[in-house]
Amino acid sequence: MSRPGTPEGVAREAARADSVPGPPRLSRRPRPRRPAQCPARPCRPASTAGSAPFPEGWMMGSFALQTVDTELTADSVEWCPLQGCRHLLACGTYQLRRPEDRPAGPQNKGGMEVEEPEVRLGRLFLYNFNDNNSIHPLVEVQRKDTSAILDMKWCHIPVGGHALLGLADASGSIQLLRLVEYEKSHVLEPLSSLALEEQCLALSLDWSTGKTGRARDQPLKIISSDSTGQLHLLMVNETGPRLQKVASWQAHQFEAWIAAFNYWHTEIVYSGGDDGLLRGWDTRVPGKFLFTSKRHTMGVCSIQSSPHREHILATGSYDEHILLWDTRNMKQPLADTPVQGGVWRIKWHPFHHHLLLAACMHSGFKILNCQKAMEEKQEATVLTSHTLPDSLVYGADWSWLLFRSLQRAPSWSFPSNLGTKTADLKGASELPTPCHECIEDNDGEGHARPQSGMKPLTEGMRKNGTWLQATAVTTRDCGVNPEEADSAFSLLATCSFYDHVLHLWEWEGN
Repeated sequence: MSRPGTPEGVAREAARADSVPGPPRLSRRPRPRRPAQCPARPCRPASTAGSAPFPEGWMMGSFALQTVDTELTADSVEWCPLQGCRHLLACGTYQLRRPEDRPAGPQNKGGMEVEEPEVRLGRLFLYNFNDNNSIHPLVEVQRKDTSAILDMKWCHIPVGGHALLGLADASGSIQLLRLVEYEKSHVLEPLSSLALEEQCLALSLDWSTGKTGRARDQPLKIISSDSTGQLHLLMVNETGPRLQKVASWQAHQFEAWIAAFNYWHTEIVYSGGDDGLLRGWDTRVPGKFLFTSKRHTMGVCSIQSSPHREHILATGSYDEHILLWDTRNMKQPLADTPVQGGVWRIKWHPFHHHLLLAACMHSGFKILNCQKAMEEKQEATVLTSHTLPDSLVYGADWSWLLFRSLQRAPSWSFPSNLGTKTADLKGASELPTPCHECIEDNDGEGHARPQSGMKPLTEGMRKNGTWLQATAVTTRDCGVNPEEADSAFSLLATCSFYDHVLHLWEWEGN
């Protein structure tokens, strides 16, 4: 099985184009359009007139706080959503090692090499975010070798007093790991594992707990999808906890890339496959779909129910479009937004109902404002876009840490490694932010330029004071109400495939 977006995946897509029902499918991925250069004028924030959620003067700047080499190709990142553990970030990797990539193996008696199968290697990383360390705020606290990881999700509620992380891996299993304290830190330890089917890869999983306010008598469930096109409904015994398979059914003709719950009605699940179909299912009647949509023209890779609005669903495909739906009418989407890259993952902001983060493969990652899309059925607005050259962004996630801006305070406390003195940072908030038209592929010397307010952090920025704007915040790991803190700042993480890099970003919207 080849991942979408990779050369092998594109070739597979072309080969299948004639056999898949529905609208004509693309055999080639269109190249991203290059925005026109803006006229010679000072850069200014893009206009957000008429967008209710944003205060006047909204700026869409982001800072690359840290870059981490994950050694193997990284494809999933997940911030822990549980109070007291929101400083923890998990990152999963997927590395396909072919026989030709390995040293010469043993030979049989005839002198011929023994043929070895492809091996999918994986590694799970756990990082601690420390905002007192301005140079390296992410610190690795654990690494664990495993089968290749294709997806992972934290459970949104504690189980047995612990945070649980679920993994979907290349051995065809769903693994549960429990977060425990160890020597004043945290580590993940194996708890339970369940093989879905023989000769398959587990491709995705979702917990039924994505919305806050879960009823106490609501069962704890996991929905998973695999490379044979099947869906699997699992129950989690919270007293164990142990995994138990409740039902499996054929959902798609090819790979079932994604499966997700309706967080408001958890007996309903959605799935997307390499056959280009988006489907809804009632798990009380497994195998009988509620609807089939052919609105996407290529494989459906990402689905997430809104945890804030009951009837809102977002889907993404490697047809390079994000669709927003009202689940009461799945015949026509509310909005269709092109993003110029295959959409592998989408994540609603944990507090702001209108913000959507998308990992768009070769088009990097994007932050979308979906307010008008949900209310007026207009195309979503791309607030921030950043492309990483020669790579594919597969994983992206918002942090649940709340930020309180210090820019309203009369004085500033620096992080300990910058000294304890205070200073007036008036001017730091007045730094120019590039407008959306100021996007260049490179600077003429083969270096990627910042895009749409994306400002890579440099040593010079730390020395000349620009870094102060990025550190002028404190994090809080308490409550889930955005009014409890200045919500102008968000922390997010992305990971990319070919360059095996985990990026930590701060996104400012003030």
